[in-house]
Amino acid sequence: MVARTPGRWHGDATMSPIGAPRCQDAGMPAPGSALVTGANRGIGRAVALELARRGCPVVATVRDPATAGPLLDAAAAEGLPVTVAPLDLEAVTPLDLPDDLRVVVNNAGLQTGYLPVEAVPLDAVRALVETNYVGQIAVLQQVIPVLRRRGEGVICTVTSAAVLLASPFYAAYRASKAALHALVETLAVELAPFGIRVLEVMPGPVATDGLAGSEYLPAVELPAYRAVAERMMAGRDATRSLAVTPEAAAARIVDTVLDDDAPMRTACDPVGDDLLAAWRSTTDAQRLARDLARYRPGVDA
Repeated sequence: MVARTPGRWHGDATMSPIGAPRCQDAGMPAPGSALVTGANRGIGRAVALELARRGCPVVATVRDPATAGPLLDAAAAEGLPVTVAPLDLEAVTPLDLPDDLRVVVNNAGLQTGYLPVEAVPLDAVRALVETNYVGQIAVLQQVIPVLRRRGEGVICTVTSAAVLLASPFYAAYRASKAALHALVETLAVELAPFGIRVLEVMPGPVATDGLAGSEYLPAVELPAYRAVAERMMAGRDATRSLAVTPEAAAARIVDTVLDDDAPMRTACDPVGDDLLAAWRSTTDAQRLARDLARYRPGVDA
């Protein structure tokens, strides 16, 4: 593992809001440690730092430890207990897990070029499923026995609000996240007898590299799909204007993790909140009509 010397958290301008739940408040006799995957940037990095601010020593995994400098620098600047460990979800190796592990945030994932189903390379589909789904299970197979033996813990899987919206060209990505959507439900039933809470957080637009990298849709190069792709790209500017910061999303994710009464499935930003509320209050037919209207001019919802 690679680590900077951790220090105790002292209140300063970077601390979490007064009254925000801390690790020792989450029905746990002691703060306990946390594992956060995909922590080198974006939501994962922000969650790792936020959990550390709330009193959880954090093991933060990254595909390449050489990319962990910004995370470690931020942790060192605040004296936060953050340790970095390598983890490649396409080839998961044994993790050195802390004995007092109580919180797991599965955030690591992959995005790829968005293309219609008939044109998306099968290797890209396999990579998405291998990383976003199979890789997550490989991590779970290591952490669940630790939590089960302790008889307590929280597993939070970060998926995507894209699951709730039938956006063209997102089939492969959405399917990989929808698999996690189903996995969470099964895990919640399997692990409840062992005192382990299972959560799904579904982010909407968050100002990360992934959002910035989605400005261009390769589908625009395909004549049959150009009109829809152009319409989607035009709408991206409005979506990006609604994006929250990774830090704001992380604060809500950690609030959810540390809230014993949090619902199994939630969002971490206003757009995600709205999409989840609409998903819960509408039928499949209503949602299909809505999505057709968004991407097919002249079609009314």
